[in-house]
Amino acid sequence: MRTELTDTTSSKVDRALLEARRAIGSPAMGLALTLVIATDEENAYDAIRAATEASREHPCRIIAVVKRSSRGPNRLRQTRLDAELRVGSDAGTGEVVVLRLHGALTEQAGSVVLPLLVPDAPVVAWWPADAPAHPARDPLGALAQRRITDSEAAADPLAALAAQGAAYAPGDTDLAWTRLTPWRALLAAALDQKPLPVTGAAVESEAGNPSAELLARWLEDRLGVPVERIATGGPVITGVRLGTSEGDIRVDRPDGVLATLSLPDSPDRTAALKIRSTAELLSEELRRLHADEVYASALRRRPGPVPV
Repeated sequence: MRTELTDTTSSKVDRALLEARRAIGSPAMGLALTLVIATDEENAYDAIRAATEASREHPCRIIAVVKRSSRGPNRLRQTRLDAELRVGSDAGTGEVVVLRLHGALTEQAGSVVLPLLVPDAPVVAWWPADAPAHPARDPLGALAQRRITDSEAAADPLAALAAQGAAYAPGDTDLAWTRLTPWRALLAAALDQKPLPVTGAAVESEAGNPSAELLARWLEDRLGVPVERIATGGPVITGVRLGTSEGDIRVDRPDGVLATLSLPDSPDRTAALKIRSTAELLSEELRRLHADEVYASALRRRPGPVPV
């Protein structure tokens, strides 16, 4: 069920949500959290679709905040709130509220969203692109326990990573870090099988990839060894090498789907290491609402040399 409201208010949107739930015979919410998406028209469709898929695992109210540009005739520059509501089969297992803010209202996003948050439930804020310099100080970020950005979507991903390190607050995270979960799990399992001291390491990836930089920093932080950055043709991270006295531990993923794990004195084995969708990454982040101290430690390490 879809409902559109033009030139409305937050209180009218809240009442319309209740009426829509009653109309489909589901007045009780049963929502676990509120996911606030700060986006623009260009990225709104893909972001809402990914969030809707993630809501099948995490029933939530999705509030997409779209700030409209002030270009055009005067009548389009007036302060106005338009809303689109989706409940039932159109909204996964939760609810979707798309808020389009016009004019001066774009500076009051926090006040517009606050009455629409699910009562007594955690709030997660997500910027699919164009994240603020200080997510925790942003009007929408200040409402959230968790704040998700994506440095890979920035024009200069490594500069975005550096800015995040300078502005980090507990609860911040980056989908560039989430993309590393299978890599970190596989490397940790490899060292469990071969518990050898690591004397050096290398990360191979396409140039300027923020996930590769975070992986290198994580290895430096956890192993206490220098990590070489090596540029390849991609896609994204293509390999990791850990040097030991008995030979290299290697993970090679040249195609972005399957990886080959090589251990000293052991036969090679194949592991699934596919590039995951945004919905899968978002679902993983919504499983944990506490601060990620491992990410914080890796993010704050000084960056290593530029890949060669």
